[in-house]
Amino acid sequence: MSMDHTRYSRLANLTKLINSKLELREVLEHVTTAISEEIVQCDAVGIFLPIGDGKFRGYVGKPDTMNGVKLDSQVIDPEIDLLAREVITTKKTIYISDTSKDSRPDPIPVHAFQIKSILAIPISFEEELYGLAFLFNYGTVMVLTKFEIQSVEAYVNMAAVAIRNANYLKQKENLISEKQLLLDVTRDLSMCSSIQESIDKCFLYLRKILNNDCIEFQLFNSLADNAIKIESSNDDDKERWREKSETINLNKCYDAGIQLVIETMKSIFIPDVLADKRFNQEICRKHSVKSLFLIPLVSMGNVLGIIAIANLEKKEQSFTESQIRLSQSIVDATASTLSSLLYMNELENMIEERTKQLEEVIKNKNNVIESMSEGFISFSKEWRITNINKQHFLHSEILAKDLLGKNIWTAFPKVVGTASYKELNKVMMERIPVHFEFTSTLNGSWYEIVAYPDGDGICALIKDITEKKKYEKELKRLSGLQLIGQMAAGISHEIRNPMTTVRGFLQLLKEANNFEKYKQYIGIMIEELDRANSIITEFLSMSNTRTSDLQELSLNSILYDIAPLIEIDAFNQNKYVKIDTQTIPKLLLNRNEIRQLIINLYRNGLEAMEEGKTLTIRTYKENGCVILAFVDQGEGIKPEVLEKLGTPFFTTKEKGTGLGLGVSYAIAARHNAKIEIQTSVEGSTFFVNFLQTSVNNVSL
Repeated sequence: MSMDHTRYSRLANLTKLINSKLELREVLEHVTTAISEEIVQCDAVGIFLPIGDGKFRGYVGKPDTMNGVKLDSQVIDPEIDLLAREVITTKKTIYISDTSKDSRPDPIPVHAFQIKSILAIPISFEEELYGLAFLFNYGTVMVLTKFEIQSVEAYVNMAAVAIRNANYLKQKENLISEKQLLLDVTRDLSMCSSIQESIDKCFLYLRKILNNDCIEFQLFNSLADNAIKIESSNDDDKERWREKSETINLNKCYDAGIQLVIETMKSIFIPDVLADKRFNQEICRKHSVKSLFLIPLVSMGNVLGIIAIANLEKKEQSFTESQIRLSQSIVDATASTLSSLLYMNELENMIEERTKQLEEVIKNKNNVIESMSEGFISFSKEWRITNINKQHFLHSEILAKDLLGKNIWTAFPKVVGTASYKELNKVMMERIPVHFEFTSTLNGSWYEIVAYPDGDGICALIKDITEKKKYEKELKRLSGLQLIGQMAAGISHEIRNPMTTVRGFLQLLKEANNFEKYKQYIGIMIEELDRANSIITEFLSMSNTRTSDLQELSLNSILYDIAPLIEIDAFNQNKYVKIDTQTIPKLLLNRNEIRQLIINLYRNGLEAMEEGKTLTIRTYKENGCVILAFVDQGEGIKPEVLEKLGTPFFTTKEKGTGLGLGVSYAIAARHNAKIEIQTSVEGSTFFVNFLQTSVNNVSL
């Protein structure tokens, strides 16, 4: 009981130490002390930590010197030490009571220190290995019980937690240090006023991060007069590299690597360029280029240049992931600054160029007017056109030069009395600017005019906004669909539940003998409930925005599948149907929804025609789209009706719901398609334009 109490006290004490601010070495020394006190027959305890190349070096031990040899001079190589390799692989404790009977321990230290027994324990936590712990005994066998081994494992687990915490703390400190360094870089670069100054700052921090006195820096940048910036840690190196740069064709030496960096926009580190066939090994060998680190300066998706860090020493050069990451961050920050500086240079050049242009414009005012993307026109106080550019939009068949000097109202008498006429007169009379829109009486297009006083007359800017108006109209229609979709989603299910109940009871009543005389009325009520349910179904179809269940299908096949239904409908109405299909590629379609779309549109076409007329359904390919067209021989659609087509609840049919076309528009939208309408007194055509989304583009 006393030993257990002592053990628990040690564990509690170690827990406090781990949570304290002691250095890792101090905590691990306490662990080795606790182990040596627990296992009194153990002659030595050692903790080995990884050193980055797969090997482990002695870190702390009790005692820290064995036969005059310091523990921290001992290195365990798992490639040689089979015992260490097995512990690392299995992450399990291995106890060897007699090393003379086991071939796994490394024989060199076993013989050198006359080790008789070994207890090897992985220092691991949550499947991550942090190091190795060894207990040694010299001369005599170290007899350990299972309970003693478990006790040692408990102490080693405490060591694993301590190492993990120390690693986390170190990572946090490194992260803070890196962030502070990047803040310093950003601050210093923000104060740079020239490209050369920003490059100098970049090199300063790169040299600080890479911490190597034998590195040369080069910057290739076609936007900065193909300048090559040379930097080194001392004047001798700088001069030596400058001499080499005059004899080395850098593009030939690093061309393959530079092209790779430009294409991928990612840095590459080549530890041995002589072993990499992408580089000119003859030139690299001649000028002692051992390793190469290429970093692109990327800004807004463009490679502004390359920084090449070459190692000219015979010894191998390697960088940690942290060094590479920091170097890349520094170069990225520099690239952003360079981009801004280059843009400023471009702006300065633009300002200089524009100044020359303005001087030229003063001499020739018409050049300025013609350079405008919008229409420009100016009037004298007598309404004569004094200036006009070719984008005037007044009349497509009249040249600007033919209008100069003419009275605007004489040239275009139909405009007199219109809203445009009144607004322009308001500017001329009241000398205030106006902004208005109008529809041209000549071509029906929409225009936006900004007119303002200028001297004794006025000036006007004219912009074609026909497309904008179309978009606004489409947006208004889509807003209506969205509203009805929200309504459908909100109330449809709540309505269907009581309707289902009512329909069920009506069916029961219909079958009852004592309700025989009401069967006709009950049937009518059931039909009306079914009709209401179909309207709700259309509601739900309009609210559905999912694009799932799309398959690569043939539009022609779907059309022919329901062709019998179409022909029967037409026959019952004493009308005709003609189906004309061409070879078209497969599309990503939802079969049921496309069937519904076809049914809605062909029924509208049939209902628009008188008896004896023909509805033509066509499929063909045009301008990269697959077209499904419904051509009827009706009387056409009135303009006031055409404008409202697709609006929820709008219908011209006596028993219509006003949802059919809305459903069709929703289905088309879910298939990345668009419905367009052409109409005249000879009939109407509904075009469904499908964008080709088939991967294989298989024709049928």
